[in-house]
Amino acid sequence: MSKHRALAFDFGASSGRAMLGRFDGEAIDLQEIHRFQNDPVLLHGTLYWDALRLFHEMQQGLLTAKHEGTIDSIGIDTWGVDFGLLDEYGRLLENPIHYRDSRTDGMVEELAGKMSESALYKKTGTEPMQINTIYQLLSLAKNRPELLARAETALMMPDLFAYFLTKEKGSEYTISSSSGLLDPHAKAWNKELFQLIGVKPDLFPAVVMPGTKAGLLSEEISAQLGIDRVPVYRVTSHDTASAVLAVPAEKDDYIYISSGTWSLMGIESDEPLLDEESQKIRYTNEGAYGGKIHYLKNIMGLWFIQESRRQWIREGKTLSYADMERLALEKPAFVSFVDPDDPRFSAPGDMPNRIREVCQETGQPVPEDEGEVVRVIYESLAMKYRRTKEKLEGVTKRAFSQIHVVGGGTKDGLLSQFTANATNTTVVAGPIEATALGNIAVQLLAEKKLKSVKEARAVIANSFNTLTYEPENQKAWDEAYDRYSRIFP
Repeated sequence: MSKHRALAFDFGASSGRAMLGRFDGEAIDLQEIHRFQNDPVLLHGTLYWDALRLFHEMQQGLLTAKHEGTIDSIGIDTWGVDFGLLDEYGRLLENPIHYRDSRTDGMVEELAGKMSESALYKKTGTEPMQINTIYQLLSLAKNRPELLARAETALMMPDLFAYFLTKEKGSEYTISSSSGLLDPHAKAWNKELFQLIGVKPDLFPAVVMPGTKAGLLSEEISAQLGIDRVPVYRVTSHDTASAVLAVPAEKDDYIYISSGTWSLMGIESDEPLLDEESQKIRYTNEGAYGGKIHYLKNIMGLWFIQESRRQWIREGKTLSYADMERLALEKPAFVSFVDPDDPRFSAPGDMPNRIREVCQETGQPVPEDEGEVVRVIYESLAMKYRRTKEKLEGVTKRAFSQIHVVGGGTKDGLLSQFTANATNTTVVAGPIEATALGNIAVQLLAEKKLKSVKEARAVIANSFNTLTYEPENQKAWDEAYDRYSRIFP
């Protein structure tokens, strides 16, 4: 069998990559061929994504891939919730605005005045986080109606990049489900909600399933770069959905953590869970391959570590992630904790000082140096994972014997071990490049090179190693969790 060469563009909230996957029928060989920064730009008080620069980087990735040989297919995945607006001529009206921008401040309460959070949850199954697309659009309708009036179409970020490549518009299911505007049963836009927030119901194109062809590489791009007009697929274009598709599990009794800037922790379900308890504990329902549902909890993840490191660099302290882990291990265990759900941690800025403020407010010892701060972060995340696992088991009435951690966070062995310890559960970490692999797997499924998700996961398991972490020091972790639960009930 000749190798199929699938090119995956994988955009995270801090960097992006072009990943080339070569599939020979049994295994996938994965090569990073182009990496680039994805830094937001703050201009006159508004935080933007530099979408045109990112598209330039995509073109560089295409050129590099061309030099590696034939490209057979292309797929794109990105973070969720954000979007671009196009006018009637298909021109981008402005750079897409970052989900951490302050324009959504107060919008959760604004929408709650129009429809209760409980009623909204029953319609969408989405946790009411102010970063969600529905609150971004409500902000536009309230504060910038003239911009919305000029907008003919809105496209979620991976669909926007696919449009740049193909000139074809569309809305892929998994990324659309991050918006807070999708009916999880019909798997279509909830037109009532668009009307409720003052936005035209047909602003986004109709929703299609992952594996649908977006189109061929446009004639313009093909001529400019000297590349054949290969198919571009709408893969599981929400990065979480791609990462979970690559979980190398043989059975269904597992919980996944897609570990990166965010930790997305949950299970795969055939149907959405919209009951009162799910709404109370603020779990969300997002799209998965084949029309399935990812029932999960959004947890502030390695953002804590990334933003703390940025602050220390601003202070002139150059620390690698390995340095931070080493410093944390030198400090005593279970001194202080924070709640990763605390909204004050969501904005960019001085993360170590915010952690100190929370510890002081809750009557705990205040971490002083870098190692103490990092120890608080790792142990607090592990405690949050334990609580999330307990909630998942309570709602589903199921027991889960393994936790599969995929994504960039699997490089952090300390956090994986702490997760096993806190949850008293075997943790299987890997593959690191799960998001790109899930992206590529959907391309291979669409091209009929793979027959099923089960086969895709078996191929990924055959292609990449994982690390297994068993629980340790259980009594001490149980006692620490009891104290964590008293501080953050």
